[in-house]
Amino acid sequence: MNYFNLTKVLTLSTIVDRKIVDTFILSELRCRLLLFHFLKRLNYMSGKLTNFGGIIILLAVGTIYLSTYVVDKTQYAIEILLGDPVDIVMEPGLNFKLPFASRIIYMENRLQDYDADPGAVFTKDKKEMKVDTYSKWRVSDPLKFYETVRTTAGAHARLDDIIYSQTREVLGQHTLVEIVSGNRKEIREAITLRSRENAENFGIEILDVRIKRADLPEQNSQAVFGRMNAERRRQAKLYRSEGEEESLKIRSDADRERIEIIAEAKKINEETRGKADAKATKIYAEAYEKDADFFKFLRSHDVYRNSLEEGTTLLMDAESKFFKYLK
Repeated sequence: MNYFNLTKVLTLSTIVDRKIVDTFILSELRCRLLLFHFLKRLNYMSGKLTNFGGIIILLAVGTIYLSTYVVDKTQYAIEILLGDPVDIVMEPGLNFKLPFASRIIYMENRLQDYDADPGAVFTKDKKEMKVDTYSKWRVSDPLKFYETVRTTAGAHARLDDIIYSQTREVLGQHTLVEIVSGNRKEIREAITLRSRENAENFGIEILDVRIKRADLPEQNSQAVFGRMNAERRRQAKLYRSEGEEESLKIRSDADRERIEIIAEAKKINEETRGKADAKATKIYAEAYEKDADFFKFLRSHDVYRNSLEEGTTLLMDAESKFFKYLK
């Protein structure tokens, strides 16, 4: 083999080696690229699996939440499945139900009040009265309560009918006087007992029924007030006439006693004055007998004192005896 051929062979060998290297590099790049895509796909699939697991957990938690319910100690609960009651819970605590298909109805188990509107009743003696009642009640049978009245508003409507009818029936067996002033406790207990017996058919227990007020109707009240007013006026007129009669009697007695007292006083006065005058005359006479001139002087002095007051003017003869003791 000559040099030229040897060189040609080496050149061809080099070209072949480069192609092999290039092919190897290209294959390695392709492998790396495939590995990158595989890892990327694997990471994507891993994220999908992670999200799917979260959804599964969320659905599980939601299902558990929708499958449980809590009953308070002040409540009863009824589970309703497709419109029919399937479970009744009387005790408080955590309970389970069928999710999505069932619902829970709660109702109070505590003592409740019902204040009814006033109603008209007639007594045994045909007297009309306005009676206002209130009652204490509670749910005794939740299933029967739900099947008959369902809600508290329905229970109030039923209680109104029951209590009013029993009140009207019981009061219709008593007169107005018996209701107002009789044994009201016996009447109340009779209404409560009868109402309780009727309410048991609706799952309701009535513990007590009381009458707050029992009044006559407005027209009857006006008539009674008119009669009472007339009676009071008649009594007042009678009392005034009796008072005037007694006043006249007292005044006449007082006037008579006054006249008698004044007459008696005048009599005593005259007698006393007469005795005093007699005694004075006697004293004057005795004094005159003892000293006539002095007695005349005293008498003249009295006359001067009574006659010659301040501002008095007398026109008399200077030789008059009147001035005897003034000279």
